[in-house]
Formats: sequence, C-alpha cells, structure tokens
Amino acid sequence: MVKYSIEGGAVIEGFTLDKCVHHGGMATLWSATHPGIDRPILVKIPKISEGDDPAMIVSFEMEQMILPRLSGDHVPACYGTGDFSRQPYVAMERIPGDTLYKRIADLPLGYEEAATICERVAIALEDLHRQSVIHHDIKPSSIMFRPTGEAVLIDFGLSHHAQLPDLLQAEFRLPYGTAPYMAPERLLGVRDDPRSDLFSLGVMLYFLTTGERPFGEGETLHAIRRRLWRDPVPPRKIRADYPPWMQEIVLRCLEIDPAKRYPTAAQLAFDLSHPEQVTLTARSEKLQRDSLYTVLRRRFNPPLTRLSEKSELARQLASAPIVMVALDVTQDSSELDDAIRIAVQRILATVPAARLACVNILKLARVAIDKTLDEQGNNKHIDRLVTLAHWAAPLKLDEQRLSTHVLEAFDPADAILEFAKINRVDHILIGARQHSLRRSLLGSVSAKVAAEATCSVTVIRPSRVAIDASLVAEEAAAASPD
Repeated sequence: MVKYSIEGGAVIEGFTLDKCVHHGGMATLWSATHPGIDRPILVKIPKISEGDDPAMIVSFEMEQMILPRLSGDHVPACYGTGDFSRQPYVAMERIPGDTLYKRIADLPLGYEEAATICERVAIALEDLHRQSVIHHDIKPSSIMFRPTGEAVLIDFGLSHHAQLPDLLQAEFRLPYGTAPYMAPERLLGVRDDPRSDLFSLGVMLYFLTTGERPFGEGETLHAIRRRLWRDPVPPRKIRADYPPWMQEIVLRCLEIDPAKRYPTAAQLAFDLSHPEQVTLTARSEKLQRDSLYTVLRRRFNPPLTRLSEKSELARQLASAPIVMVALDVTQDSSELDDAIRIAVQRILATVPAARLACVNILKLARVAIDKTLDEQGNNKHIDRLVTLAHWAAPLKLDEQRLSTHVLEAFDPADAILEFAKINRVDHILIGARQHSLRRSLLGSVSAKVAAEATCSVTVIRPSRVAIDASLVAEEAAAASPD
C-alpha cells in the first residue's frame, strides 16, 4: 500500500485536505474541498500502523462498502472512497454542528425533549432499515441533526447490510460495538435483526432521561453477558416523576427477547410521537427489577437460544407495517363500515404484527366559528373517538396494536396525507364516497389520497353490485331528455 503523508494541503484523488477536525483512536477526520463539489466535505482516513487491531481495518472496509449505497436525509452523502492498495479514505458530506454526545453534560434531559430526540432517531433508523442496513452502534456520538431537524446516523463500520458480505461476522467471533448499548443477541452472533438497533435506542432513551445507563459502564464480556438474563433498574426507581408511558416504551425496547420489543422502528416512533396512545402494561408500573427466581430461570433456560436461526431483514419489516384506516363517521353506512372492516381483517390476518391507526377528520369551517359541541351537547372530538373505538372493537386487537385519532383540519385529504407521512404509514384504507361515483373518481377525498400518497392505498367500496347500480342510475339520469 502506498503511504501518504497525511497533513493539511495533501490532495487525495481530487480531495484537498484542509485541517484535521477530529483525531480519534481509529481514524482522523479532515475538512476538505473538491473542485466538483460545492458542499462542505469531510474525509475520513483510518490509522494504520504495526500492531493495530485488524478489526479496525475490516470495520473501515465495511463503511466503504455500505455508505456509498445509502441515500436520504438521515445519512451523510458519500462523495468517494479509496481502497487499501493506494490510500484508504471515505469522503462524505460534512454535517454542521456536533453529535448528540455534546448533550451528555446536560443529562438528564426533559422527558418531552428526550422523546422528540429519540423519535427522530427512530425515524432515521426506519429509513436505514428499509435500505437493508442495521447500524449496530447507535449511541449519542453516532447521531447528528441537520439544521432542518432530521436525525443523521454516522459511523457505519459495525453495520450489517443484508445484500453485502458481513466481513465482521465472517472474520471475528467476538461481537464488536459499544458495550453499554449492545443488544444481548449480539453475544450469540446475531447481526441480522433490526430490533438490535431498537434495544440500543432504548438504552439511549433511558440514559437521556435518567442520566444513568441501564446496564452500567461494564466493558468486559462477562458484564455484557449478564444482560442475557438480568433486566435493568426501572427508570421510575431512579426518578419518581418518570412518566409511565415513557417507562413502558423504554422497558419494551430493553426486553431481552427481541420478539417482545417493538417490531419496527416506525412503530417505536409512532408511540414516541403519540404518548397518549401508548398502552400501559405491567412494565409501566415496575419499581423493582425482576425477582431472583425469574433471573435464575433465564440464566439456566435462556430465552434466546432459538435466535441462531437466520432471519431476513426485509421480511421482518414487512411483517409489522403501520396500517391507517380513514373513516368518515358522519356517513351512516354500515355496509361501507363492514366492507372496510373486512378488508382490515384480511390484512391483519396476513401480518399479525401490524399496527392499526383509526383516523377521522373533524372538518373545520374556513369562515364560520367552529363549535366543539354538537346539537345534543356532546363533545364532537370525544364522541368521534368513541365511535372509532366502537368500529374497531370487532377486530379484537391487542391494545398495543390499536390507536384512534381525531384530526381537526380544513382539508380532510391533506390531513390524511400528512398523518400518513409523519407517522410512516405503510398502507392506507379509505372508503369511497357513496352517493356519487363520478365525484369519488374526480374530486373526492379518497381520490386525492390515492393520487398523492407515498404509500399503498386501498379504496374500499361496499360491493360491486352497489357500484354497478349507482353507475346505471347515473348513466340513466345523464341520458334522460329532462
């Protein structure tokens, strides 16, 4: 390998190094310029010398393979890479500001701020997982934020890409990562489960809100192995005012068995952004760690032995979509309600981990003053929430898989589209307007949603017979000489 003299002013394949902005144990980071790139650039160069850990070289190779394949606001753009036969480097977008690690001195953070931070990170993880990558090193120093608010994930040297060779898995037996944030299944060689990132995010949320790490600072393999059977101290034991909904989220993320965690980052982000919709279980009330009997049972009858079977990232994400049902409770149509419910049942039967969000739009008047009570004196918002819950009752869903939302908006279609975008909805089901087929096709809410949504949309009609009858009636009316 050609040895470059790395100093300010050096030129590496068109990238001119300016100054060293970070001097780490494994790599140096340089600000740089390139005549064809008008954005701030950061060049990462690994440290290579006699006696260096070979895992460092493999880790850098993984980042060189993965980063150029990623795109979107939640990762830095990659501008170029150099291999080890000449000069290894990764040139990437320089994100302004500092990593989340700078906030460590401010801990514990307020609950609302911590939830917002972790919601943004969960959204970034959901985007990363959809690109077939599991990060495996989620921690404050691996997270930055764009000026527009999006979380940006950095440092992909320990990541797993479902379509690329996993060099770390192939060449090393011990797990690599930051010990306090490492998921227990990593000790068993599992690197293809996206829920490992949700465990790490749960550790971070615990840390941001309590100022303590749930499993301490232990770096030894024995200290890490204990989390295969030992649960953390409940946050409410540390802070008496800890919100039950947040403890529910944190402890669900930190479940030893990945199957008991959130199935996807999108579902975790949904709960963080809708704390009033979080279903509280025994987790939310815990004040003590699990009993000695439970710990010993896990110790000698491990719950994770079955994880040796290889999973599939795409299948895991597809098995737990967020499904949104947009219901118009002002129309008295049991036939349409039943048709939508049947369609939902079919979807839920095929994806048992799906989450259902039932949404109704309370349309606001653009000129007149809106009234919160109806003619009978009932609160419109509450009345519609009750109606949504009543509609969903026959589905017999676990409370953790169901939420109801009444949105107030001038334009129902825009409100549905915005809710779907913000909450990472995978599939929208919406009923077609019944009283006018022509209007439903040319100007209805369902037509606009179907045309503009970035996810799958199914428009439900009561029955084909009813559609044909409406069409015949309209055509007959149009043909009438009157």
